[in-house]
Amino acid sequence: MRHRPETYRFGTFAGVFTPSILTILGVIMYMRLGWVVGQGGILGAVGIILLAHVISVTTGLSISSIATDKKIRVGGIYYVLSRSLGLPMGGAIGITIYIGTALGIALYIIGFCENFLGVEQITGLTGLMPGIGAYRLLGTITIVFLMILAWISTALVIRTQFMILGAIALSLISVFTGFFLNGGMTGSVSMAPMFSGASFEMVFAIFFPAVTGFTAGVAMSGDLKDPRRSIPMGTMAAIITGLIIYLALAIGFGYFVDRDLLLGDKNFLLRIAWFSPLVIAGVWGATLSSALGGILGAPRILQAMSQDRVTPTLFGKGAGRSNEPRNALLCTFLIAEAGILIGELDVVARIVTMFYIAAYGFINLAFALERWASADFRPSFKVSRWIGFAGFFTAFAVMFKLDTVAMVLAFVMMTGIYFFLRKKELRLDLGDVWMSVWNSIVRTSLHQMDIKGIEERNWRPNIILFSGSTFARPYLVELGKDIVGKHGFLSNFDLIENPEAEILFPKHEQSVIS
Repeated sequence: MRHRPETYRFGTFAGVFTPSILTILGVIMYMRLGWVVGQGGILGAVGIILLAHVISVTTGLSISSIATDKKIRVGGIYYVLSRSLGLPMGGAIGITIYIGTALGIALYIIGFCENFLGVEQITGLTGLMPGIGAYRLLGTITIVFLMILAWISTALVIRTQFMILGAIALSLISVFTGFFLNGGMTGSVSMAPMFSGASFEMVFAIFFPAVTGFTAGVAMSGDLKDPRRSIPMGTMAAIITGLIIYLALAIGFGYFVDRDLLLGDKNFLLRIAWFSPLVIAGVWGATLSSALGGILGAPRILQAMSQDRVTPTLFGKGAGRSNEPRNALLCTFLIAEAGILIGELDVVARIVTMFYIAAYGFINLAFALERWASADFRPSFKVSRWIGFAGFFTAFAVMFKLDTVAMVLAFVMMTGIYFFLRKKELRLDLGDVWMSVWNSIVRTSLHQMDIKGIEERNWRPNIILFSGSTFARPYLVELGKDIVGKHGFLSNFDLIENPEAEILFPKHEQSVIS
């Protein structure tokens, strides 16, 4: 696997924190958080934000711990999962992450189009009226421009993100200042949870993509100088910063902005801000930078999977000194364009949510299993395995509550991909965590049996047979198998004389299943 030259690699702030926070403070914050507060009330919105961050914080901690144990290379989350759960399962989940990331690009671009065409001067100048048709046209033009930018240079994209971060910071200052200066926008949002116009499940599904941004930094793992240090610091800093800002905005919207305005005007921030051009710059910067983050991250996931032969090797090829995944970039463009043609931000957001929650659940499971069972798992960033288990169960409980049918379909799809990859017999030289899991289960079971003792009703036959030769006395072996049935153990010893052989027969031939 090729790596990018050291001169092209980035540190914690540029490589992890900046792309992560730019994606977190993106389209949902500017275009849908006010609607979330209007639908759910202050406490309902705060509850949604905190629940979503339970999943993102546990997942961030899990990734951070794994990053300080394993050398995370190109592919980010996929690399972590495939090296822990094995290529078949890691590949099945990696494909869902890739599709979710690619569709996320469409989510951010549609949000940009909503705001862009929500400015009256622009609508009058272009003649385009807000609507699905206009979003499809403007979105296609936008994604082509961003793809060209990413095609030219990753470093160029990284440098532009610093200016965008400054624009977002200024826009937030303008919004918070506007809360106090625009006294006429007296808030009328109830403290109690409301959800009168939309269900809790629908509101949560639309909001959740707001907390998925930290994966943008992890996906850039192959471009980092020191992934073990940068990923934990940058990821957790971005998640905590995003949580504080979202809570502050939700409370501010509830206290200072009228509920009808929150529900009826998706561009209400332009009306309440101290200086609306700063908000416009922030919205455009946040949505376009989030799209760029997906454009940088998604092709690298596909490139890593292709280099492991999970997906066609065509997408594993890189170009130039920095090994840019240009073939994978073209595939990403097609998926993102399909999302743009949907044209509705809320629909795309709900699809992206299901992909990400499923992926995050398995990330937490991978960490929990590594922390519990793997003998060589020694991270410098130590987190309890119960954090991983909590994140896993929370993710799938939320999926079940949001859309049971979609959850079942997601599992069917991932199961199909898993068995397809398993049939291809893809393996890694380093192995995976499952042997450690089985060893830990057996060890725990034997320990429990030793403590409690064997009860008469739970007795199982355990036969030690010295047949001398399985082929010479096959009836002895068959008799032993008949006695133990499917509940006991039969240990047969053959006498094989071959002084010159280092290994008499491979390990998989040593076990006989009755």
